[in-house]
Amino acid sequence: MANRIVLNPVSYHGVGAVKEIVSELTNRGYKRAFIASGRHVVKSGEINKITDLLDAAGIAYTFYTDIKPNPTIENVQNGVKAFKEFEADSIIAVGGGSVMDTSKAIGIIVNNPEFADVRSLEGVAPTKKHAVFTIAVPTTAGTAAEVTINYVITDVEKKRKFVCVDVNDIPEVAVVDPEMMYSMPKPLTAATGMDALTHAIEGYITKGHCAISDMFHLEAIRLIAKNLRAAVENDKDGREGMALGQYIAGMGFSNVGLGIVHSMAHGLSALYDTPHGVACAILLPLGLEYNKPVAGERYRAIGKVMEVPYIDSMTDEEAANATIAAVKKLGADVGIPADLKEIVKDEDVQFLSESAFADACCPGNPRDTSVEEIAALYRSLM
Repeated sequence: MANRIVLNPVSYHGVGAVKEIVSELTNRGYKRAFIASGRHVVKSGEINKITDLLDAAGIAYTFYTDIKPNPTIENVQNGVKAFKEFEADSIIAVGGGSVMDTSKAIGIIVNNPEFADVRSLEGVAPTKKHAVFTIAVPTTAGTAAEVTINYVITDVEKKRKFVCVDVNDIPEVAVVDPEMMYSMPKPLTAATGMDALTHAIEGYITKGHCAISDMFHLEAIRLIAKNLRAAVENDKDGREGMALGQYIAGMGFSNVGLGIVHSMAHGLSALYDTPHGVACAILLPLGLEYNKPVAGERYRAIGKVMEVPYIDSMTDEEAANATIAAVKKLGADVGIPADLKEIVKDEDVQFLSESAFADACCPGNPRDTSVEEIAALYRSLM
């Protein structure tokens, strides 16, 4: 079977990378930028690192900040309208996964108006044209949406999230500048960082994994395990390590898929507005336990890059358990809750389980599952 790998045509990494934004716009003749961003990025002044450059270059821009943490169909529709009203010719997405997911959907619909019904983009939509030219600038180290061909939108009416997969949505340029992440608060740093770890670990054990994705995922796990604790304390080296680690994780999982941790987490965000990273972090050790019978032999490599002591001398069972323990400890060290007692209501378990089983991430899980088994997993953390 052929393995497809889709990545940004151009990406910049490191302190000061945002300085490359103007040349990427002007070299292509773009003059009117639609800046999609979270309100806090604008209010904090972080956005000025970019708008000052645009002002100096004479590039016009408008802000679009009507984006919820779990972006909705309405957020996308309003964004398409605002883009057209400003007569924009490009998008600069500055924010976390919610901002970039919204920007992807806006860019796709503007250039593919036959998909104006946002729900029609669910799954693998047969779009014909690439999205509007987009530069993605992450302000969190977690989702890696700047390098993926996926985006997730919340259907408020149906109380569910749906995943869209489209090679036409990947931003042409990714600008990963750790200075844009310095103001990220501790809880968000921890949650998004654990989301990145979940991407890397689920991507490493997913059914679709391949030699190239394995290479990406193991390096991402190493970087995240080494740097997340320091990043939570706003250490600059930790921030830079996480910025790179989460991007590399995205290079992998975007091309091979994920598993039930993400499919179960999507339901929690849709129903309770639980931060996606928190949901993933709580569920990751459980997912590893569940998948151990079929994927446990791959856990040794994960534990090794996480620097689990003496793992080479352990049996496969011991190595798998030690790796799961290391994942749990990392989550606990950065303040992630250990269970779902404060989140999930018993009467919602059936709905959550059915949604998770139908989620686009579920088929990639290394162990085949069922609605009943997923329900048991939810309840085990309640």
